[in-house]
Parts: sequence; structure tokens; C-alpha cells
Amino acid sequence: MNGKLTTAAMISIIIFLTVADIILFSGKYYDVASLIAAFLSCIPFYITFEKSKATSKEIMLVALMTAFSVCGRIMFSFIPFFKPITAFTIISGMYLSAPAGFICGSFSALISNIYFGQGPWTLFQMISWGLIGFISGVIGEKLLEKRIILVIYAFISGVLFSLIMDLWTVLNIDKEFNFSRYIIQLISSFPIMIVYSLSNIVFLILLQKPIGKKLKRAKKRYGIFEYR
Repeated sequence: MNGKLTTAAMISIIIFLTVADIILFSGKYYDVASLIAAFLSCIPFYITFEKSKATSKEIMLVALMTAFSVCGRIMFSFIPFFKPITAFTIISGMYLSAPAGFICGSFSALISNIYFGQGPWTLFQMISWGLIGFISGVIGEKLLEKRIILVIYAFISGVLFSLIMDLWTVLNIDKEFNFSRYIIQLISSFPIMIVYSLSNIVFLILLQKPIGKKLKRAKKRYGIFEYR
């Protein structure tokens, strides 16, 4: 399974960097190429989950975590940028598997945007939350060792999400990558980045142990996700 995860990650990175190279040096169609890059980067992770021959119980558990994530994002819609979606995504990766974390994160963005509004930004949200979930699955054992490591990763996840979404903002405005505008965008969105990161920490502290306990019980009872 580790080999498959590594392969999926490497293929995704290669695809993303290849198309990113086109974005940076082609001089045309930056916004379109960026959407293609985000879309293509998702595919290897979905293939990995499909090839893992997930059982119906495993699929149901991932779907349940995705549903919790979507409902949580909608429930906290009255508080700007303060949502539990990243926490549910990280927990899915930690306790289930890296592909499950990616599925939870990416589909949470896609489904919840039926409520918040679909658009080209949805693909960037999918790859952002998906990667956060995938990475949490790869380093899951480390995150479970000490609470401080989990807190640090929760904060970094907020920063990563903001960096990717600010990239989309710049491409959407200028139709090209403008480094100066990107820096300005990062500075102007810094307070939002902090709120994202702090919300990740708060929700993970509240949800990780109770949900993690139930996930471990379900895994043991039904013999699922045994490779994690």
C-alpha cells in the first residue's frame, strides 16, 4: 500500500509541476491551465483509492466522515473562515488512510459548495483540502504521538490552504501569475490565514480524541483499513 501511495503522490506532483511550468512560462491562459493542473492532480489519488479495492464498509466510513465535514462547514457558515472541514479531513487521513483523507477533503469541498457556491475555485479547494488529508494520512503515526505535533500540523494546514487559494485569486484577477500581486494578496489575507489556522487547532483539539476513538473501534470491529 505504501508503494501505491508514494506512486500516486509522485504522479500527482509531476503532473502539477508540469502544468505549473506551462502556467508560469506560456504567457497565455494561466487561469485555464491552473484549473487543468488542479483537476489532473486529483486523479491519481482517486485512482489509488479505487485500486485499493475498498470494501463497502470502508467506503461508508469515508462517506460518513465527508458528511460530517460538509455539515460542519455549513453549520459554521455564520462565522467567516472558521470551519471544522480541515479537522475532519485531517482526522480521516490520520485514522483511516491517506487516500481516504484526500477523498474526504476533496469531496467535502465539492459537495459543500452546492451550498456555498460552485465555481473555478472549487477545484483549488478540492486539491488544497485533499492534499491536507493525504499528508495527514502519510504522517498519521507522527501526528498521533504528541498533541503538539498535531497542533503544529493543524496550523501549517491553514497556511497551506491559504497559499494555494491566494494563488487562484491572483490567477483569476490577472489571468496570469503576477508575483508582486501574489505577495500583496498574501499580506492582505494574513488575518484570514491566521483564522483558518486557529480554527483548525480548535476543532482538532475538540474532535480528534472522541471521533478518533470511534473510528478505531469501527476499524477493529469490522476489520477495515487494516493497512493503517
